[in-house]
Amino acid sequence: MARTRSTGPRRPDFRSVRAKLPEPLARAVDGFERYLAAERGLSGHTVRGYVADVVSLLDHLGTGEAADVAALDVSVLREWLSAQHGHGASRSTLARRTAAARTFTAWAFRSGLLPVDPGPRLASPSKQRKLPVVLREEQAGEAMRASALGAEQGDPVALRDHAMLELLYATGVRVAELCGLDVDDVDDERRVLRVIGKGDRERVVPFGLPADRALGRWVSAGRPALSKESSGAALFLGVRGGRIDPRTVRRVVHEAIGAVSGAPDIGPHGMRHSAATHLLEGGADLRSVQELLGHATLSTTQLYTHVTVERLKAIHDRTHPRS
Repeated sequence: MARTRSTGPRRPDFRSVRAKLPEPLARAVDGFERYLAAERGLSGHTVRGYVADVVSLLDHLGTGEAADVAALDVSVLREWLSAQHGHGASRSTLARRTAAARTFTAWAFRSGLLPVDPGPRLASPSKQRKLPVVLREEQAGEAMRASALGAEQGDPVALRDHAMLELLYATGVRVAELCGLDVDDVDDERRVLRVIGKGDRERVVPFGLPADRALGRWVSAGRPALSKESSGAALFLGVRGGRIDPRTVRRVVHEAIGAVSGAPDIGPHGMRHSAATHLLEGGADLRSVQELLGHATLSTTQLYTHVTVERLKAIHDRTHPRS
C-alpha cells in the first residue's frame, strides 16, 4: 500500500487570498513581486514563496477598506508569526517566513509605504539544522555502474539518464542548474561546465572522466534521437524533444538510487549532498567545495563537515580497540 507523506497543515491557496486583498495591499504585493524578480533577480520559485508569505501577512493585517501597509508594525508581525506557530508551522518554516517579512518591510520602508522598518526588531527562530542524508561511496558507485549497464544497449533515454546521474554526482549541481544547461555550456577539452546558479551567478565546475564519457555518448548517440527542431540548445531533452523537466530528473534519480540495496531514498539534492561529502572526505578544502557548489556563504558548506565528523566517529567506534 502506498504511503502518503504528511506535509503539515495546509494553508489556503495564496492566489485566492491575494485576489481578496484590498487595493492598497494588492498594489504593495505587486510592487514587491516586481522588486524580487527584476531587482533582486530571484528565481520564480523563490519569488512565489516570498509573495505567498507576504500575502499571508497582509491578510492577517486585515481586509477592510481601511487596511494599509502603514499599519504594519512589530506587534502585527509577532501576532502573525504566533498564529503561524499555532497552526503547526515548523521552526524552519517560521524562520523562512520571518525572512520574507523582513525583506518586505525593508522594501516597503524604502518605497515610502512604511514610516519605519519594524523588520530588524523581529527575532528570527533558529533553524534546527539536520545533517543531510548521503550515499556511501560504494552505494554511489553501484548506482553509476547499474546506470552504465542500462545505457550499454544504446537506448537514447538510458544514455540520457546515465549522463545526468554521472553529472549530478560529479559536479554537485542543483537540479535546476542541470536542467538549464545548454550544449555550449560544456567544454569537452577542459572537462568543465558553465553553470548559472542562484541569483544568476555564473561559475565553472569541473567533472571527471566517467561523466565525460557518459556525456559524450549522450550528445553523440542519444540526444540526436530525441532532438527536434524545437529542441533548441538544451543539453538534456525529454522524450518529446523539449528541455528536460526537473520532475523527470527527480524520478530518474529516485529510481536509480532505489535500486541500490540499503541506499537511502534520495533525489538530486541528495546527490549534491553526497558529492560534497565525498569531496571533503577525499581531502578537498571547504572553500573549494563552496566554489564548486555555488554557495553564497561558507556557513552553508560547513554543514557538510558535520557529516564527515559523524562518519569519522562511527569509523573510530567501529575500528579502534579502545573506542
